[in-house]
Amino acid sequence: MCAVCADERQWVPPGGQRWTTLADLVAAGHASDIREVEPGLTGIGAQPPFAIGQRSLVVATPAGNLLWDPSGFIDEAAVSAVRGLGGLRYVTASHPHFYGSMVAWSRATGAEILVPEADASWLRASAEDPVRTWSGTHRALPGVTVIQCGGHFPGSAVLHWAAGADGRGALLSGDTIFVTPGEDRVTFVWSAPNRLPLSAAAVRGVVSAVEPYRFDRIYGGWWAPVLRSGAWEIVRSSALRYIEHLEGVA
Repeated sequence: MCAVCADERQWVPPGGQRWTTLADLVAAGHASDIREVEPGLTGIGAQPPFAIGQRSLVVATPAGNLLWDPSGFIDEAAVSAVRGLGGLRYVTASHPHFYGSMVAWSRATGAEILVPEADASWLRASAEDPVRTWSGTHRALPGVTVIQCGGHFPGSAVLHWAAGADGRGALLSGDTIFVTPGEDRVTFVWSAPNRLPLSAAAVRGVVSAVEPYRFDRIYGGWWAPVLRSGAWEIVRSSALRYIEHLEGVA
């Protein structure tokens, strides 16, 4: 069993693991699903959805592009779309559950891999792969900063994109901050499938990490839900309510 699947944040079906290949997925009819999410932000997923159905996000800037939370499905159409956007300077992810295809994307595009030092042991890369570790915060590109929040994993991160949401700022949050189905609040988890919450201290740590940044919108790891406006205040108010529940405050 792979190490990430044996971790308590993940799960294995009672019937055991099943493995596939990209060739088998293509033969089964899967193909890249490429969409403009907003100006300067392109999503890349798979249709029909594969595995948990997450999608990647490409943040485009005049200084180069960054791929965030790369999907496990990668085909020539996806690589061609990224090249059409100007290629990639960096590929990175919010947490180790989304590390699986970072090396493949790096090798296909020549992008440097950014990985938090706290979670670098989860990355499966060779000595020849261009990997840069970071801690705390890292300004990857002008207006694009990765922020270590902790919580779900010690190195769990979000990406702050200053130009997002028409200049009001956006967070790309993966599993670090979950947007809820009603698109009106957020939540926090140690393990989503196993229904394990974060501690109050960890939630406070996530909020403290993002609080200095201006952002009005949050994109999680999927096409939807999206927290479309008022995100900075909603993160704070949702965290306070979450902690109240943990501490037994009605």
